[in-house]
Amino acid sequence: MSRVIGFSHPTASAPGEKPRYGAAVAPGLYGPNHQHFFCVRLDMDVDGPENTVVEINTEAVPPGEENPYGNAWVAKPTAFRSEAEAQRSVDLASARFWRITNPNRLNELGEPIAYRLEPGANARLFHSEDSPILQRTRFAANHLWVTPYRPKERYAAGDYPAQNPGPDGLPRWVEADRDIENTDVVVWYVFGSHHVARPEDWPVVPVQRMGFHLKPDGFFDGSPALDLPRPHLACHAS
Repeated sequence: MSRVIGFSHPTASAPGEKPRYGAAVAPGLYGPNHQHFFCVRLDMDVDGPENTVVEINTEAVPPGEENPYGNAWVAKPTAFRSEAEAQRSVDLASARFWRITNPNRLNELGEPIAYRLEPGANARLFHSEDSPILQRTRFAANHLWVTPYRPKERYAAGDYPAQNPGPDGLPRWVEADRDIENTDVVVWYVFGSHHVARPEDWPVVPVQRMGFHLKPDGFFDGSPALDLPRPHLACHAS
């Protein structure tokens, strides 16, 4: 999934002035520093409603007899049991990703079937704790949330973020720290763009893509493309 984003509200600047809170895009004009944040609500049912979200972090193995060349590493899984455990951020240092598994359905290799959520380009939120904007968009403080499915919990910032001083939505729901293991779960993924303007962004902003990948991870017993029917090749005599 990807989103195409841009920037608006260019601001005038005095001749020769170097903007502190943005970057010049044309003489007498600068683009303010800003961010874009999106949250996708993934109502997951991986071969049934009883799912568990597992975080995968990579760890290097210390050099030794089992790692004589110093290039071995392991992928360590951690299953989330409650909402408090599942408030997470992306981590480039550990190549972090998440698997939405069904522990009650095993594939040919004896492992729970799953779908993998791989982060794409992302950013963290740069707002002070007392910012009124943060109170309404506190869902963007984490890149990942997991909640049990509730029909009325549909919007990460709550139903009426503009009229509500906040926080509402995800930050309020997870205060109950509900169970999310082997149950009907909703995965919320937050991704943001950190936009420091360039002269090339004015007056038309080029395409910028961001998002994530959701792909099968042990859901099939092999490549699903292997059993596709051969294309029908017709031979016509003239």
